[in-house]
Amino acid sequence: MTKYEMLYILDTQLSDEAKEGIVKRFEDLVTASGGVIETIDRWGVKKLQYPINYKSEGYYVLMTFEAEKTLVVELKRIAGITDGVIRRLITKR
Repeated sequence: MTKYEMLYILDTQLSDEAKEGIVKRFEDLVTASGGVIETIDRWGVKKLQYPINYKSEGYYVLMTFEAEKTLVVELKRIAGITDGVIRRLITKR
């Protein structure tokens, strides 16, 4: 298995329960596919470098995990269609 980092930005207008639900959803997706979560760092609300969809702030989350490449493709797909996710980036560590 390969180590990856997934940094994603959530909409700040989501409730705390909705934000935790999205974090839990990605965590469950990794563990259900045989991956291993190393850390989940919630950076909190930070100013965006440039406005995205007329928003100037976002809630940042960094997830470090080990998984197969097929899971990364599925994570990108799920994050792309999840409401509340402004941006996501998955990189190999």
